[in-house]
Amino acid sequence: MGIYNEQGEAVGAPDTRVILPKEKLGAHSTLGVQRRHHSHSSAHSGCPRKVLPKEQPLDLVYVVGGWGFDDQTCPVERFCTENNEWRMTAPMIRHRGDAAVCSLGGLIYTVGGHDEFTCLSSVEKYDPETNLWSGDVAALSSARSKMSLVEMEGYLYALGGHDGITCTNIVERYDPSQNTWMKMPSMRTRRSGAAAAVLDGFLYVMGGSDDDGPINSVERFSPLDGCWITCPPMQTARENPGCIVFLGHIYVAGGRDELLLELSTAERFDPENFRWTPVKRMKSKRYQVSLVVFNGSLLAVGGFDGITNLKTMELYNHETNSWRHFGSMKSKHPGGHVALVKTFCNVA
Repeated sequence: MGIYNEQGEAVGAPDTRVILPKEKLGAHSTLGVQRRHHSHSSAHSGCPRKVLPKEQPLDLVYVVGGWGFDDQTCPVERFCTENNEWRMTAPMIRHRGDAAVCSLGGLIYTVGGHDEFTCLSSVEKYDPETNLWSGDVAALSSARSKMSLVEMEGYLYALGGHDGITCTNIVERYDPSQNTWMKMPSMRTRRSGAAAAVLDGFLYVMGGSDDDGPINSVERFSPLDGCWITCPPMQTARENPGCIVFLGHIYVAGGRDELLLELSTAERFDPENFRWTPVKRMKSKRYQVSLVVFNGSLLAVGGFDGITNLKTMELYNHETNSWRHFGSMKSKHPGGHVALVKTFCNVA
């Protein structure tokens, strides 16, 4: 998902082994979309056969928001596969710090967060086809920042967060067909800045911070019985880490530990043996990093290393258990988040 890696090579469509192609892309090459030309014998037809277009999946990656008192630009940018570069898109209606971001039904939702004065309950949604943001989305029941936000079974789940006074364990579910939020069973632990992921029909929430500091506890929710259960804790306490499901495991990386130190370490959860194991640490420390699986590759995007907000990205190779630097975005996104929109395009 980078423009170029550190050697200046352009990004091709990675295979399932997450090995970078060596050849460069031309100006009109695309990621993940190939055009094939079919030849036909003249014995079967006296004129060229019409090739019907086929739909191919295409991942659109957006980095949304990121706002602080020292950087109030709050940019939104998208990786443009046609030109292999990042491009700025329409900004959000309202500047938001520590907002939650997730895609649902081809749209991107930005939920809660805070401005210069208070936490927010309002929600915006972005349509990639029109490049427009809209505020006609129902608000949360209460204002919160640093929530976790995931899509599960066609709904959005907003989990925990900080209401400006204390960490919460509130869980709300958004139904896009009704444009309503519904209260769900609360988490067992109050947490803000937690990681969340959906795997095998369960909703996992990991780490974050309670009112005393970063924690390593993990719990999961079953929509079938509506209950939360406690799971094995992570090996490291992490506040605002990156999180994603990759190859049947939950990967968690970066964040900030109980000493409030930025982390480069990573670990993954295996649902079969119900345990966490360490993963090779990233090249850089990354607090508020985003993890995303793009064209079969696991990428760590942005974050704060303790000194500066990063525009750089890293790619993880699961076969060698190693990270490598992998290009950069146009802008810094302090506290921003990645959203992946899956779409289809017609190719001949």
